[in-house]
Amino acid sequence: MAHIPDGVLSLPVLVGGGAAAVGAVALGLRRISDRDIPRVAILASGFFALSLFAVPVGPSSVHLLLGGLMGIVLGSAIFPAVCVALLLQAVMFGFGGLTTLGVNIVNIALPGAVIGALVSPLIARATPASAAVIAGLASAGCVACTGLLVALALALSSADYMLSARVMLATYLPLMVVEGLVGGFCISFVKRVKPELLTPLQAHA
Repeated sequence: MAHIPDGVLSLPVLVGGGAAAVGAVALGLRRISDRDIPRVAILASGFFALSLFAVPVGPSSVHLLLGGLMGIVLGSAIFPAVCVALLLQAVMFGFGGLTTLGVNIVNIALPGAVIGALVSPLIARATPASAAVIAGLASAGCVACTGLLVALALALSSADYMLSARVMLATYLPLMVVEGLVGGFCISFVKRVKPELLTPLQAHA
């Protein structure tokens, strides 16, 4: 589960994750102009809704993250999008936690922002079919990176979490496949019908 609840992580991890999230969200907000708000809102609401549906996998559970899709379409604006969605989930449904909000934002949004920045130029030049493959691999990679970041946060908090972190990583394998298919299909569709949505958001004063 990518949503780490309250009372699990150590104070240094919480503070470090919170500080990183504040800086990343501030950076992302600079990328959002008035005309970009609908794009960000649609993806934030999609993430909000889909990540509420967790599927049991072994001793843990998984849910769609959409990190690759959001990273490709939003760039660094993925941080405020994920922030709003996670905050609402924590307040309204007790999903995740408030003290762990910063860490959860970083774990979910950072892989999407980094991998999205790397593959967006390739997708811009690719055919819809090639874009689907690139986006699928990127989406699967984002899931793997999120799993590693969650495991790292647990391991840095306590050595007692090491076994749980390893087991949790194994549960992310089927999610990588599903995310790859979803991300590839969505980006291929957008590439065909509205490719301008794949243009990176521009920073503004």
